[in-house]
Amino acid sequence: MKRLIAGFVLAAAFGSAAAFGGQEVVEEIVAIVNDDIITLSEIREMLELARNELDAAQLPKEQYDQQFLAIKQGLLDRMITELLLLQKAKELEINISEQLKGVLEKLKQDNNIATDADLRKAVEQSGIAYETWLKQYEEGLMRQGVLFTEVERAIVLEDAEIVQYYKKNPAEFTMPTEYELRAVYLSAEMRTAEECEALKAAVDAKVKAGAALPDVAAELSDPPMKDNKGELGSFKAGELDKTLESAVEKLKPGERSAWVSLKNGWYLLELVKRTESRLRGFEDVRKEVEERLFNEKRAAKGEEYLKTLRERSFVKILKPNPLDY
Repeated sequence: MKRLIAGFVLAAAFGSAAAFGGQEVVEEIVAIVNDDIITLSEIREMLELARNELDAAQLPKEQYDQQFLAIKQGLLDRMITELLLLQKAKELEINISEQLKGVLEKLKQDNNIATDADLRKAVEQSGIAYETWLKQYEEGLMRQGVLFTEVERAIVLEDAEIVQYYKKNPAEFTMPTEYELRAVYLSAEMRTAEECEALKAAVDAKVKAGAALPDVAAELSDPPMKDNKGELGSFKAGELDKTLESAVEKLKPGERSAWVSLKNGWYLLELVKRTESRLRGFEDVRKEVEERLFNEKRAAKGEEYLKTLRERSFVKILKPNPLDY
């Protein structure tokens, strides 16, 4: 819940002044966006919230540094875009009151929150005033409403382009080969090389005599194959260790591989079932094709719309790199 709340804070709209002790505080203006402004303190606040989000994610240092730098460099532009969208929402008189009620009810349900009072408590425990959080959430929905009204609602998909996309991109809709496997496993960490060799010979003798691999695994394999009676599971092409997959590719159902050596031990593999790679039928994937085409058009048209919106607005940046000072 805490991370979810913080995510909505990052999508906040921005005021024009701060108050302290009942006195108006004059702040450094970074950008003018039509009739609104963005201040340096607002940018710093958003950056700190982004930092908290990344801290909670516990990313590796290199990944953390890359993401933080990207957020920092794009923060002012993002704030300008979000402010323009909010201004447009007010111009279009977008009303999201009913949508907001529904979203809040789902938020309570998803987070096992019983009442509005409990939701308020959960929000305030994260260090955010409930009214502030609610306003920010509402403004986020208003911005989404603009993009739906001005961009998404106008997107039309023709049957011909849906079929064409399917035909031009067969790899996206092709099911990979799948293998269902059993195995006997001998751990190189639990046993000496001599013990492994002796057990391999014992397994080979039992299998040659007609014993079923599940029975042999239950008797002689090391965990986890011993406990699973040799059931290794199903794997799509590319999911197995390359050495194991190379051995499996040559098998027909019912056949067994030679012993395969990996760092952790030895494997004797049996192919139970092989499902060949196949192209999924058009009707089976039609909705997926439509979704991908829609997302592509939404991204392109959304970028075009935001560019036009900015061009038609008065935007003056007074400090291009405000966080470098």
